[in-house]
Amino acid sequence: MAQAKVKLIRSLNEIPRDEYIAPGHTACPACGALLAARLILKATGPDVVVVNPTGCLEVTTTIYPLTSWRVPYIHVAFENAGAVASGVEAAIKAMNTKGLMRRSTKVVVLAGDGGTYDIGLQSLSGMLERGHGVLYVLYDNEAYMNTGIQRSGGTPKFARTTTTPAGTVIKGKIETKKDIMSIVIGHHIPYAATANVAFPIDLFNKVRKAMSYLNEGPAFIHVLAPCPPGWGFPDEEMIEIARLATETGYFPLYEWDHGKLIINPPSDIYMDKARRKPISEFIKRQDRFKHVTDVEIKAIEQEIENFLSYLRRLSMSSGVT
Repeated sequence: MAQAKVKLIRSLNEIPRDEYIAPGHTACPACGALLAARLILKATGPDVVVVNPTGCLEVTTTIYPLTSWRVPYIHVAFENAGAVASGVEAAIKAMNTKGLMRRSTKVVVLAGDGGTYDIGLQSLSGMLERGHGVLYVLYDNEAYMNTGIQRSGGTPKFARTTTTPAGTVIKGKIETKKDIMSIVIGHHIPYAATANVAFPIDLFNKVRKAMSYLNEGPAFIHVLAPCPPGWGFPDEEMIEIARLATETGYFPLYEWDHGKLIINPPSDIYMDKARRKPISEFIKRQDRFKHVTDVEIKAIEQEIENFLSYLRRLSMSSGVT
């Protein structure tokens, strides 16, 4: 099916001024998750229902009896965001079919890595497999931050958390970060993409594009959302750290659009190892990696190169160069 006509932007000045999350929340000053949510809702507009499982975004914006949400909002358990979003989407369809309403209201999930990689993976998979027209956004701060910085399936290898301490024998988390995008793409949905809060135009446009596909089925966006206290860097460095994640190849930007993998700028440049910034520039500015040595850094470099090689092959096999 052809993509619906969608207005994409080219400059920050084109991002709407409207705010759908009110001030007064308790998020950290440089919370990547909250910035992601603000940008996402600017792209969706107000005619949405937000489904938000337990996590940093929920606990900081819904301090009883107050709320920061200026759009319809449902807080759900860690494990069932996909199921609840499916029900809301089905209810909207049924009410329109019966003439009880005439609206094109869309459903958007905003879920953290714990509620997506781990506890909520089963209901996410069910939602994708059934083909519900829901935009599911993973804001990834790479650990269970709101409960004390425990490791998740999204925590990178060698990162120190409260449940993966770094010692003389084990250097932090021993497992590789789960490739959630490949799991999602394996469901053959119309659209999936990665995004980064340091590249707001790219994030905004990907949300707009994803929303235009919801009449065909689900869409998924994986947003890197750095956490200053969890990663261990000063608040004022959040955007710079996020940008380095992409410039070093650690978090590449790409889209899966109807069976074609497209590597987006600036990651298309950084596929070339000679043009990427050293991963040490990203790693050494975070306390969670303070213990790593050159041996671990070389292992991380190789992991990055292996994954980017995988993306290159996937891009070429899908007919995109």
